[in-house]
Amino acid sequence: MAFEDKTLVCKDCGKEFIFSAGEQEFYSSKGFENEPVRCRDCRDKRKRNRDGFGEPRKMFTVTCAECGKETEVPFEPKNERPVYCRECFSKHRPARRAQF
Repeated sequence: MAFEDKTLVCKDCGKEFIFSAGEQEFYSSKGFENEPVRCRDCRDKRKRNRDGFGEPRKMFTVTCAECGKETEVPFEPKNERPVYCRECFSKHRPARRAQF
């Protein structure tokens, strides 16, 4: 089955987000039948605040060293090391191997 990117609307914030072909393939391989209803930011926020346990993680606003986009990271940047947004970080990270 060929998958194509879909644009969905987040039920929490109302922003549009892309449900990529790769994500759809992953969902299908796991047997998930429902599409996501929240964007990544709202899913992450919901996960951090789930069941009222723990304090929400402190986030720091930074500018991506590669594309210049403003983003948030869960750590305070130190030294002169570059900090990347999610998209640019995934380009720099080596591909993970499947572990069996």
